[in-house]
Amino acid sequence: MSLVFAGACSHAPGITGRADRVGRDRLARLHAAFERMRRAIEAAEPDALLVVGAEHFANFFMDNMPAYCIGMADGYEGPIEDPDWLAIPRAAIPGDADLSRRLIAEVLEEVDVSYAEEWKFDHGIMVPLHFLTPAYDLPVVPANINCQGPPLTPVHRAWAFGRALRRACDAVPERIAMIGTGGISHWPATPDSGKINEAWDRAFLDRFAANDRDALLSYSDTDTYREAGQGGFEIRTFIAVAGAAYGARGEIWHYDPIPDFAVGCTVAVMAT
Repeated sequence: MSLVFAGACSHAPGITGRADRVGRDRLARLHAAFERMRRAIEAAEPDALLVVGAEHFANFFMDNMPAYCIGMADGYEGPIEDPDWLAIPRAAIPGDADLSRRLIAEVLEEVDVSYAEEWKFDHGIMVPLHFLTPAYDLPVVPANINCQGPPLTPVHRAWAFGRALRRACDAVPERIAMIGTGGISHWPATPDSGKINEAWDRAFLDRFAANDRDALLSYSDTDTYREAGQGGFEIRTFIAVAGAAYGARGEIWHYDPIPDFAVGCTVAVMAT
């Protein structure tokens, strides 16, 4: 039927796993933003949630690293990490293999995409689901953009992937909600972990909210790596959502650079 919701949010494992290190008021504001997004998704009455994420070598590694992959299963499991470390219990997540197959077929008309009938979710998907579908009662279609192992897909191709996802969503009878999830500036698993470039983040989010295609596609990996770390490559997930909602503007509901979470915690939406 159509894309009925589009948004983006952070997925850092510290958001759940290190929640006790952040002041109560600060944490409450972040949780309130996630709850606002949860209610907005619910109000859109979707039949499925399409999660455009950046998988962290949990399922795909350098011996088999698709630029784009969409899950095609009736069920998934997560988190792949230690549930105690992530503070998210392991759970079964419903999927919809038939819907995934039809979406993949539509995307293939424009963009080459792989599929996976087996997929264990890591924190990149489980942290958003923990807040946005806490009962795990909404079928999920996972979509991965390689943001980890160079050569990375160019940002203009991430935009094209988003456009192809939008056309696919509009071609099926189901109502689809979409979220992109990633970091903005962050330096995970390095001595700089916890560093956040707030000015860079805010400039990117301004471009995202304006849905300024030319500005979003002006980012080079060299500049992003220098200013935002290797975690900054995950802007591709936000750019895909902007592509899916091209012509509409967005709104930043929450941004807070929290070193203990090692990322600028973001919750944002796009008009559809």
